[in-house]
Amino acid sequence: MKKLPFITKEQAQEIIKKYPTPFHLYDEKGIRENARKVKQAFSWNKGFKEYFAVKATPNPAILQILKEEGCGADCSSYTELLMSEAVGITGSDIMFSSNVTPAEDFILAHKLGATINLDDFTHIDFLENLVGIPETISCRFNPGGLFQINNDIMDTPGESKYGFTREQMTEGFLKLMQKGAKHFGIHAFLASNTVANEYYPELAKILFQTAVELKQETGADIRFINLSGGVGVPYRPDQEPNDIMAIGEGVRKVYEEILVPAGMGDVAIFTEMGRFMLAPYGCLVSTAIHEKHTYREYIGLDACAANLMRPAMYGAYHHITVLGKENAPCDHKYDVTGGLCENNDKFAIERMLPKIDMGDILVIHDAGAHGFSMGYNYNGKLRSAEILLKEDGTSQLIRRAETPEDYFATFDFMNLFKK
Repeated sequence: MKKLPFITKEQAQEIIKKYPTPFHLYDEKGIRENARKVKQAFSWNKGFKEYFAVKATPNPAILQILKEEGCGADCSSYTELLMSEAVGITGSDIMFSSNVTPAEDFILAHKLGATINLDDFTHIDFLENLVGIPETISCRFNPGGLFQINNDIMDTPGESKYGFTREQMTEGFLKLMQKGAKHFGIHAFLASNTVANEYYPELAKILFQTAVELKQETGADIRFINLSGGVGVPYRPDQEPNDIMAIGEGVRKVYEEILVPAGMGDVAIFTEMGRFMLAPYGCLVSTAIHEKHTYREYIGLDACAANLMRPAMYGAYHHITVLGKENAPCDHKYDVTGGLCENNDKFAIERMLPKIDMGDILVIHDAGAHGFSMGYNYNGKLRSAEILLKEDGTSQLIRRAETPEDYFATFDFMNLFKK
């Protein structure tokens, strides 16, 4: 099974003339088309809004594209708030969902007018003491136990550090109302990277029923229900992709079954997708620079786990294409590695690929979300550039590669590394 990259060998060679590998590359055309499809899938809901999870791909150019397509920003930290503000995303176009939240983060979220989504019951008093309780506020719900679809366990919310218990939701709404809150939202994230069209409808069923109960118990004015993220992508070429139109239709049916009869047919639906919005529309472009023949056949790249951490961290699969050899037989078995002093620094283990020659350009697929953003500087490795493949086929640098000066910048007070 194969995946075709959104870039050709010739396009890659032209970009490499200006920006050496490794670099992360994003497909503007794919990003925009996907954002429009998500909006279409939930167009039945008047108040629908996608709040892109900034943590997935924190780059102002990406946020600007999504802003132009009508998306807001899901922020979870001080710097993500600053980045959103820098591209003009403020006010209710920001959902601030954080945990173990520092005071300064809440203060900035309040200053920007973001909708704050509380992760814990104790945060009610914490927030009140900092800035007061806003009129519109959200609470994150954790139903505990196991989350199952068709008897398959998708995840274990009871082991998650996030959210209010069911009892705390009722108590929290009542307490917030006493402190001046007038409008409420409910939020939950129960499973990650699901490749099942049933996930959102099943999650929606839980949240919609909870919303009806909370309105009955507290009289709260529930304005929105946030399904968060969790909609995944097919990293493996033999996986069936999610059908966002079917997902949107599944949520609509549950909405009409539960919320409409309860007199809650005006509740807005929000989503906070990162992976689904960006992962397939970004890749890591790298060059083969070494080969090694020992107990296995190794291909060494100029990229490493510092550029894409998921395979080393999770054992995650990312498909690999050797540009110019898309149709060549995959008759060589390789471990594809980076140069870190860690044996888990491998993009692929015993992967069948075409014969790889030194200088070949490799595309590592589906790195558009949780790719660059999870990078780090172990072994003094420098973060790579980020480049946008624009709709007209030209390329635009949207983050330059780090330099040694960047790496040493936090030692500026010591005067050790100045030229």
